[in-house]
Amino acid sequence: MAKNPKAVQAASGQAEKKFSVSKISDFSADVKKEFGKIAWPPKNTTIRTTGVVIVLVFLMAFYLGAVDMVLGKLVAFILK
Repeated sequence: MAKNPKAVQAASGQAEKKFSVSKISDFSADVKKEFGKIAWPPKNTTIRTTGVVIVLVFLMAFYLGAVDMVLGKLVAFILK
């Protein structure tokens, strides 16, 4: 027996959501208010931590490349 979709929706407690410009403006105001609460780090801290991340990425790339090269040569030596 198939249930009526509207009856299922009403039974589950979900109301039909309608488009409203006031809801969008309320949401935008809430977003603006929440952005004001964010504790942004100082510019020099952001620059320093970005530098650390970039250096670590290069170090990891170099390390993984070296390990890949060594293991590749080892496998090629074993297969010869």
